[in-house]
Amino acid sequence: MPQVQLPVFPAGTTNITPELAFEKRDGRVVYFNGHLPVYMHPAEDLGAFRLYTSQLIINGTASQRQIVEAFGVPLVTVKRCVKRLREQGAGAFFKPAVRKRGSKLTPEVLAQAQGMLDSGRRVPSISQELGVLKSTLPKALADGRLKASIKKKEIWGSGGALSKSQRSQADAQAPMGVATTRSLERVMAAMGLLREVPLRFELADDVPQGGVLCALPALLAFGLLRHTRERFSLPAGYYPLEIYFLVVSFLALARVGSLEALRYEPPGEWGKLLGLDRVPEVRTLREKLGQLCQPDGRVQQWSQSLSREWMEGSGQTVGTAYVDGHVRVYHGKLTQLPRRYVARERLCLRGTTDYWVNAMDGQPFFAITQAVDPGLLSVLRQSIIPRLKRELPGQPSADELAVDPYLSRFTLVCDRAVYSPEFFAEAKAERVAVITYHKFPGADWATEEFCQRPVKLANGERVELELAERGTQLSNGLWVREVRQRENSGHQVSVLSTDYKRPPDQAAVALFARWCQENFFKYMTEHYHLDKLVEYGIEPLPETIQVVNPAWRQLDSQVRKETALLAREQAQFGEWNLPVQADLEQTEARAAQKARLLHCIQTRQTQLQELKEQRRKTDRHVALKNLPQAQRFGQLRSDKKHLVDTLKLIAYRAETALVQIVREKLRRWDDARALVRQLFQSVVDLRPDPQSQTLTIRLHRLSTAAHDEALSHLCEELSATETAYPGTNLKMVYEAVGGKTAEAQDSRQPDLAS
Repeated sequence: MPQVQLPVFPAGTTNITPELAFEKRDGRVVYFNGHLPVYMHPAEDLGAFRLYTSQLIINGTASQRQIVEAFGVPLVTVKRCVKRLREQGAGAFFKPAVRKRGSKLTPEVLAQAQGMLDSGRRVPSISQELGVLKSTLPKALADGRLKASIKKKEIWGSGGALSKSQRSQADAQAPMGVATTRSLERVMAAMGLLREVPLRFELADDVPQGGVLCALPALLAFGLLRHTRERFSLPAGYYPLEIYFLVVSFLALARVGSLEALRYEPPGEWGKLLGLDRVPEVRTLREKLGQLCQPDGRVQQWSQSLSREWMEGSGQTVGTAYVDGHVRVYHGKLTQLPRRYVARERLCLRGTTDYWVNAMDGQPFFAITQAVDPGLLSVLRQSIIPRLKRELPGQPSADELAVDPYLSRFTLVCDRAVYSPEFFAEAKAERVAVITYHKFPGADWATEEFCQRPVKLANGERVELELAERGTQLSNGLWVREVRQRENSGHQVSVLSTDYKRPPDQAAVALFARWCQENFFKYMTEHYHLDKLVEYGIEPLPETIQVVNPAWRQLDSQVRKETALLAREQAQFGEWNLPVQADLEQTEARAAQKARLLHCIQTRQTQLQELKEQRRKTDRHVALKNLPQAQRFGQLRSDKKHLVDTLKLIAYRAETALVQIVREKLRRWDDARALVRQLFQSVVDLRPDPQSQTLTIRLHRLSTAAHDEALSHLCEELSATETAYPGTNLKMVYEAVGGKTAEAQDSRQPDLAS
């Protein structure tokens, strides 16, 4: 390689031209025009020398030959410097020299090499695998393009698997923050050189909450990532799109109460379960979820496509749907939501009502949120029935409905809030059957009408019930079926049904199994925190929406209050009787008391009639735009809440699928769900094997032999699905500690430990 020929600065003064000279003094070169100094630079500053001499040549002060003779530099160098000044300017002399780099280490190859270094592999083996020279990677390490792994010999334990303490130490020493061990890929993503980081699993022991990986095959089967690339998109970044869906689902299964609670979870440990260095921080997670919800309506379309698939896969229960409302109480102060009765609290509280549609086994289909609750009947008429008619599979054709007048499209099972003879008639006209409780059952039926019938409950249990059936004509002349069940205490439960094809025992079972929906609400609230807010903020409601008139509500409250006081006074008036042996004074005193009370009753009756008349003349509902500004209200933001709730529904369905598998090996079915929850909280060992393209998830043993047997059965069923981890070609294999696959992997001498 040619060497640079430096200029020579001799001692004393040297002439360049008759007018221009230079002199070297104390390590500096000073240029004189006559006897005046005009320029000075350090003797070792080659850029300043070339700049000034090139300026002398361009200005015509000196010629190229004079510069060559005065300083002893090559002529070609002088010509090259003059050309650089003319084309690139003065700054070109002070730019660092561009070092030619090899074409082998592209950004993608650098990312792969850094990942292998971070995992503890040696440089020679990495060079051989990537197909680069042995000296290429050491050069990249020397100039900072690659960074050596942190204390490889200390961190990597026997067999190459990291313990939790060792992982904690490595995460704390990460250069860009806790657990950011893949720093080069993060820098590349920030600079736009990497669209998304590839997933890469590491050998690890005792990863906490790794049991959530057992739900991954079921999560994917229920559509967690089936439509994500079609429906959603994100700008290029470090984390792949699917990671955000996996993170929220895993957090729900692990019973992490909210997104904010992720701040108190070990980020590196969650990263090991995702094939990353760490889980996204809360701020990033919130920001990306907000981007996934844009534009408006994207989340609703995704959830609707999932609900259609769920209904198609419901099997025999698809023709029957449970409908009920659930109030999410709001204690915030951003807006004054209307009050509504909350049965579980026995209070009227501010909140939002969600109307849920579930299958007979309690599995959720979808929910409709109502910031202004018009009531269950209105929601059924306007939203639920039209949507089920469009989306519910297995409905009879128009020809079948025309041939059989008693055939229904589907059956709705609701509580007594849906009792309305007019609604029954409307639903029958649309060929929709309704099963509910009789709100006014009347007198008990004779005991002789009841007979013991064996029935099969929704959960598969077989019992015997005392049932009887009659035809009942409602107030509007509609004939319906009435089925009654007689309990051991003699109490009779009355069930009304417009499903004329369903046997009476199945009609009773369908209504009695409605408690599975109530259990769903309770379980989702306690374990999946369904009522918690996901984001703070309000959205405007349509100004034409009808709301309860505050003036009517105030008058109605006064009418209720006066009615209660009147009933109390009338009861008191009837209780005031004279003693058997009352004297004249007692008689006159009691008569005066009753006279005063009678006057109060008459006055209150007059006031009550006036209030009722005012209430009758006041509109019960008004448009939101007609309310005073101080009484208007908005609705809570729903897009991000809808997205997170849909992911929670998928997680609940996945958990229920695991419960069904575990029950096959348990005598006590009630223990299955608690066992699955314990499994999600358990620790696992991760054993990735790129050669065989498998990811072995080794589960730790449980508390009893019976539970271990159920765990082994679950592992066999999950492994049989041959599910690949999303974003990789690694097929997941599940087994308990001591399994043959994990023992075979541990017996190998991995490249990681070399």
